[in-house]
Amino acid sequence: MIHTFEMHGLKLALDVESGALHLLDSAAYWALQQLALGREPLEVEAELSLNFGADDGRQVFREIVELREKGLLFSAPRALELSFDGVVKALCLHLAHDCNLRCRYCFAGAGYYGGKRGLMSFDVAKKAVDFLFAASQGRKHCEIDFFGGEPLLNFQVLKDTVDYARQRGESLGKILKFTVTSNALLITSEVREYLNRENVSIVLSLDGREEVHDRMRKTLGGGGSWQQVLQNCKTLVSGRGGENYYLRGTYTRHNPDFTNDVQAMIDQGFERISLEPAVLSPETDEALQHDDLPLLFAEYEQLVAMLWEREVKGKKVHFFHFELDLDQGPCAKKRAMGCGAGAAYLAVTPEGKLYPCHQFVGEEAFCVGDVNSEVNRQVLERFAAVDHADKEACRLCFARFFCGGGCHAAAWAINRDLSVPYALGCALHKKRVECGLYLQARRKLSALRG
Repeated sequence: MIHTFEMHGLKLALDVESGALHLLDSAAYWALQQLALGREPLEVEAELSLNFGADDGRQVFREIVELREKGLLFSAPRALELSFDGVVKALCLHLAHDCNLRCRYCFAGAGYYGGKRGLMSFDVAKKAVDFLFAASQGRKHCEIDFFGGEPLLNFQVLKDTVDYARQRGESLGKILKFTVTSNALLITSEVREYLNRENVSIVLSLDGREEVHDRMRKTLGGGGSWQQVLQNCKTLVSGRGGENYYLRGTYTRHNPDFTNDVQAMIDQGFERISLEPAVLSPETDEALQHDDLPLLFAEYEQLVAMLWEREVKGKKVHFFHFELDLDQGPCAKKRAMGCGAGAAYLAVTPEGKLYPCHQFVGEEAFCVGDVNSEVNRQVLERFAAVDHADKEACRLCFARFFCGGGCHAAAWAINRDLSVPYALGCALHKKRVECGLYLQARRKLSALRG
């Protein structure tokens, strides 16, 4: 399968199965488009020579044939072995089902997921760590994400859990990576010094411009949170040398000009940025609509142009969704199975219940057990069976090896069907993939030119 597209003066073709990206002139671009449509090669070659000249036509077609023989164009489908081996490599610990903000787009319903407010005890956290070590089997590297609500409401348990996991992990030959996702309001000097000293990765929530952030991310009293969040983020990131963090924003229908929000974060000194579309019921005022797609596509193209312009000047910004690794990216199995929710990745509630991921918490039909018992293999196998190879919408999608079939939680929230991806989210992700491919092509071209 070949996907061709143009962006900011570049004509590009992605060979989907091999992952090879090709920069093309007009003749090659036209020829690949025609071949991708299923036209006969001899017919395309003849028309190519007629439209672009005999010499150029023969040369282009010769190169296409050579690349095809090398498996870099029209390559055969990858052989994928997608069985779930039962190994869990990561847990998301919900340290707090409570929050000190009231964000209007929050999927967790003010932090308590439609249940009751509460904090995870250290006893439950220890059992979760023990569960992870057992479920990870022979895997050496494991991950623990601290989540909420706002996990820093339970800072002492976070510290105790890190200590326990490291000590126990060392005795078992395990290497731990820790990440905390926070709204940054509770990052005191004590918290900051601990997270930096212990090398805990952090995802910080900031939505860009002050007016955009404060419209959605309200304090308990209804006021804005931008000023305090911004200062806490800047101080923490500065203390770790600008590394090992991401600033994560969310955009809604109220700020389709989100390039300005990325620019606002850059202007404040941040260089590792993620900006996600909110996944909301279509009936809400903030929800993105399919009619918004042309505007959003243009905005992503404007964003990647701005980022490349900065990079040329030596001011590179890592925008999460554009950073595609075309050389040493995840293996084909990982690319097909996506984030691993419900398979290699599970979420743990304050009571110790296990769910396929943090966004499924509260959906009792998806509870897979708890940290004191065996997991429900039927639920896990249900998730392992919905990689992109089994989704009708994914089979002919050029971006399928860059998303693994989309977010299971979004599919369930919008369609109530794990096998039917969230269509609007798919459209946006495909545009982000194109922007990422364009950025990689620019980098390769710049390197060749020296």
